[in-house]
Amino acid sequence: MTSLTPYDAVLLLSFGGPEKPEDVVPFLRNVTAGRGIPDSRLEEVGEHYYSFGGRSPINDQNKALLAELRTELAARGVDVPVVWGNRNWDPYLTDVLRDLHDSGARRVLTIVTSAFASYSGCRQYRENIAASLTTLAGEGRRLAVDKIRAYFNDPGFVAANTDAVVAAYERLGTAPSPQAPLVFVTHSIPTTMEVASGAETRASYSAQHLDVAAVVAGRAGERLGHKIPWELAYCSRSGTPFTPWTEPDVNRTLAALKADGAEHVVLAPIGFVSDHMEVIYDLDTEARETADELGMRMERAATAGTAPEFVAGLVDLLVERAASERGEQSERATAGALGPWRDVCAPGCCRLRAGADSGVPAACGAPAEMPVAAR
Repeated sequence: MTSLTPYDAVLLLSFGGPEKPEDVVPFLRNVTAGRGIPDSRLEEVGEHYYSFGGRSPINDQNKALLAELRTELAARGVDVPVVWGNRNWDPYLTDVLRDLHDSGARRVLTIVTSAFASYSGCRQYRENIAASLTTLAGEGRRLAVDKIRAYFNDPGFVAANTDAVVAAYERLGTAPSPQAPLVFVTHSIPTTMEVASGAETRASYSAQHLDVAAVVAGRAGERLGHKIPWELAYCSRSGTPFTPWTEPDVNRTLAALKADGAEHVVLAPIGFVSDHMEVIYDLDTEARETADELGMRMERAATAGTAPEFVAGLVDLLVERAASERGEQSERATAGALGPWRDVCAPGCCRLRAGADSGVPAACGAPAEMPVAAR
């Protein structure tokens, strides 16, 4: 029988999002806390949410993934609480961990809804966990929290994205070619964060994407019977125009492809695990408008979402980590050239800037990086 011992609970940890228009600015205050951004600017940023009724799709997507994780674990005979919490909106991480403690949990294994290793996709979650553990320790509640390794190259994630690319080309009705290329898309990050993401890991944020994109494009091309020309682009850039971020932007990429003779295009949001705001606004709205203006037919591939292969892969990673904690050997399956990430993050891993210690404690890594109160 499958076992998650020594863990007695599983946490699905995500970013969070507003549920109604009046939530938008308070939510964005949480996201930008400490940066001194005025509400007037947050109202402007919130237009993306207001254009969809002030409601982010991410919460419903997390509820759906939570349900599928519970079903998959139950099918394997695992009976532990599986809960959902957010960094920036209700249900808040600290409240969820408090409830777990009060229901008897003492060791929790976490899945974060970011497949790639970077500050935003890894360490920032770890800093939030550390802050919550410090708060709870101050209340006399002590928990140990770990997280599964980065899973961008997990076979389940790769399989789900491969299926999605194949399905998109089938809808397009055109074989892959220079006239119908594939553009993988992920969230842009500051170039300082990009450099830092590779300082203590096997590869930087962009290199992780390039590695898994090559696998997905290769496998999808084999199934479609045509080699797929592809490239990586970025979306959702923010901050001042004077701060360098990873490029090229997806809209500029579309224009360049059109200039080179492309008439059709498939966009594959490989950097996202579900169809949240960056996907439905930046790709389904803005990029589609760009494609229409250019006279290109665009198909957008699905995200991994609740694809059975993806869900099964996440549960495999839970089982793998639990076995490792019990001192047992298990297969650490990956696709691509980079191999499996570490279970426990190295000191200084995924900092905001390479070599710059912010002094902010981080959980799920080296003990020295945890706050003393929560050790």
